[in-house]
Formats: sequence, structure tokens, C-alpha cells
Amino acid sequence: MQPSSQVKLKQLRQILHALKSCGIAYSGGVDSTFLSKVAYDVLGENAVAVTATSSTFPKRELDDAKSFAQSIGIPHIIIQSEELDIKRFSDNPPNRCYYCKKELFRKIQQVTRNHHLNVVLDGSNADDQGDYRPGERALRELHIRSPLKEAGLTKQEIRTLSKSMKLSSSNKPAFACLASRFPYNVKITKERLEQVEAAEKYLFSLGIRQCRVRYHEHIARIEVGADELAAILTYASKIIKRFKALGFTYITLDLEGYRTGSLNEMLER
Repeated sequence: MQPSSQVKLKQLRQILHALKSCGIAYSGGVDSTFLSKVAYDVLGENAVAVTATSSTFPKRELDDAKSFAQSIGIPHIIIQSEELDIKRFSDNPPNRCYYCKKELFRKIQQVTRNHHLNVVLDGSNADDQGDYRPGERALRELHIRSPLKEAGLTKQEIRTLSKSMKLSSSNKPAFACLASRFPYNVKITKERLEQVEAAEKYLFSLGIRQCRVRYHEHIARIEVGADELAAILTYASKIIKRFKALGFTYITLDLEGYRTGSLNEMLER
């Protein structure tokens, strides 16, 4: 019999208590917000949330991170981490995330040392063991702990527990950094990131909750959940006009819909 989410939550609290202090890589997403809440409940001021801003991190996500951290009460530090300065990242090889995570977590480790905290935590959960995740290598090399995964908590369990704790992040759509919108080996630039961010921001303004705009040079490939396909078609003429103004020539709708890691399908082939 699988342990219940409450049993896993108890185990998570025990793990955090044993750490005594921690810095948390905090994006403002469902997982890192939940982890920050529990860590603060267990450790108080000895738990610190650290958010890294960069060209791949949209302003709306930073605003969410600030808001959620304030609602929890956890100390919140914002640092700058510009992955585009790393050529091996901006060239966008299949192991791009390795270079990003290595840079990011080194900087977070420096913050934890400056604040005399024992360890850095990330929000990976028990479901984050499939797909292609080269960033996990960087976490292992830097000895980053993933207590949600260690406790066996799944994404759905984290959402359910977050809701019971009245966390406003509980129903937030999944998010991945903007670099994930680019096919491997297509160079990532600040201008292209801004183009994609503006396109997705426009879709959000239309009420679309879960979407990705995948960048294929002159083509924008829109992924949305199955329940929002009709809404995209309703706004088709407006979307075409806006996306063309942003610099896209062709605007397409992926009939397979939103799915995480869709650009990894090319690697599988």
C-alpha cells in the first residue's frame, strides 16, 4: 500500500527538521512554494527562499514569486543569474539545462553560505523522474537536496496539500523557463526570449491559462490544453495580428496540445 500524502508530509517535515537550516531555490511555482511554506513552518527564519531572475524568467513569474513569498512570510532574496552569458547555454545544445542549473545553483549556494545556512534545496518532486532532465546532473554534482522527491510526494499530492493549506499557488499552471520554447541547437537570444514572452503574455491576457509558444524561426507553434483549443480558435484573428506584429510570419496551433518537454520528442526520434 502506498503511503498517504499526510504520511509523506510528515516525512517531509522530519527531513527539513533534520537539516536545521536551508536555502530554497524558489521560482514561485507550485512545488517550490509548497516546499517554502513547509520549510518556513518547520524552520522559521532558518529557511530562506532565493529567486534568481534572468532573461529566461518572465516578469509575471517574478511577480508571483514575490507575492507568494510575502503571503507565506518566508525571508525572500532575489539575485541575478544571466544564463545567456554562458555560450554553452545560449548555443542551446541538448544538455543546455545542465549549464543553466550549474550556474544557478552555484549562485544560490553562495547566498546560503553568506547567510550561514546548511544546504540548498530544490523543488523536484516524485514525478520528475521521467523525460529528459540533464539539469539533474548539476544538482547531483553540487549536492543539492530535493526533499519533496525524497518524501515521495507527487505533483497532484503537492497541489492537494497546497489547497488544504490555502496556498494561492495550488492551482497555478505548470511553468518551465522560456529557454524550453526553443528547439535544440537554435540559438537563444535576449530578443527571441522577449518575443516568446510577449506572445505568451498576450495569450494569457485572452484568458488562456496553460500555454506554450514554441519558437521555430518564423513559425510560432502554440500549445494549449485540450479544454482551451476552442478558445484559441475563437481569438484566432486577434492572435494572428498580434503575433505577426511581434515578428512571426506563420502562426500554427499544435493539435496534440500542451505537453511538457514536447521539444524532447525530436531527441527520442
